[in-house]
Amino acid sequence: MFLLAMLLLVGVAAASAEGKKYTLYGVGFYNLENLFDTCHDEGHNDYQFLPDGQYKWTGLKYTHKLRNMARVLSEMGTDKLPGIGCAMIGVSEVENAKCLEDLCNQEPLKARNFQFVHIEGPDYRGVDCALLYNPRLFQVRDVKLVPYVYTLPQDSMRNTRGFLVVSGTMADEHVVVIVNHLPSRFSPSFYREEGGRQLRIVKDSLMREDPGVKMFVMGDMNDDPQDKSMAEALGAKRKMKDVEKDGLWNPFWDTLAGGAGTLQYDGGWNLFDQIILSQSLLDAKHMKNMEFKPADIRCETLKYYRHQIFRRDYLFQKEGKYKGGNLRTHAGGVWLDGYSDHLPTVVYVIKEVK
Repeated sequence: MFLLAMLLLVGVAAASAEGKKYTLYGVGFYNLENLFDTCHDEGHNDYQFLPDGQYKWTGLKYTHKLRNMARVLSEMGTDKLPGIGCAMIGVSEVENAKCLEDLCNQEPLKARNFQFVHIEGPDYRGVDCALLYNPRLFQVRDVKLVPYVYTLPQDSMRNTRGFLVVSGTMADEHVVVIVNHLPSRFSPSFYREEGGRQLRIVKDSLMREDPGVKMFVMGDMNDDPQDKSMAEALGAKRKMKDVEKDGLWNPFWDTLAGGAGTLQYDGGWNLFDQIILSQSLLDAKHMKNMEFKPADIRCETLKYYRHQIFRRDYLFQKEGKYKGGNLRTHAGGVWLDGYSDHLPTVVYVIKEVK
């Protein structure tokens, strides 16, 4: 009981199998769907989210949004790590550092001392990516924002979200997270393919610096795993056996093929919210048998264990035309006091305790 209490104190869950002990870590991503405060940020088109704007975005709505987001974020990862949750969570569609401060001050996140890293980006709407993390489980080393570069001459004056690169330590290992939000589907596929190519360049550069780095490429890709931006431009493979040295594996490809997704369109599911893993996080036995136990994995270092789309009943509409769909903050001009048009995703990694 004392050992268990100590493990919970530091925020790591342990499992035992065949005399071995393991630590488990959750890594998540969530599109917060327009987490704006109620004040205008100079130079950004945030007018819809002001008290006199389209959404009549008042202090009441803002505090409800914070409460709802904190509830989801604090529960992500608790299916396998009860009372602990994720070590880190990438987020998108957040306006500024003030929103992140207010979010981390919500009780369920404050209780775990959640911190954040964020760099103000050039997006014309003012929405950015950020990384929330539990400092007991993940320690930040370095943060940089790599810009998304528009390559066509006619786009020279355009700006959008960059790639937030966070380097740190988890389980005494070097871990890098790249959080991104690729151009929306209002733009042609070319722009997301360009994003995939640029992500690949960033990934390759980081692996040259440290060939053994454990890397998570996550975000709202605005494309599905099989689309060109992910499968070809970024090069994230569907099957582990096809992942080459320094390559990437997308665990959510087969998830979508099985009929599950994170957002709905025209009655069907898409899966834009992906967490893609570097080859260094994969164990060879995964390629032979996906129904493995901890003891089946050679996990002297961090290795992939499971992944999931995070689902709770409260995240879905219970009635009406869109029954079964994601319960959003607004729909049809009506404030629903909901959550997001996206569902969160979580990946679990495991390491043997020596």
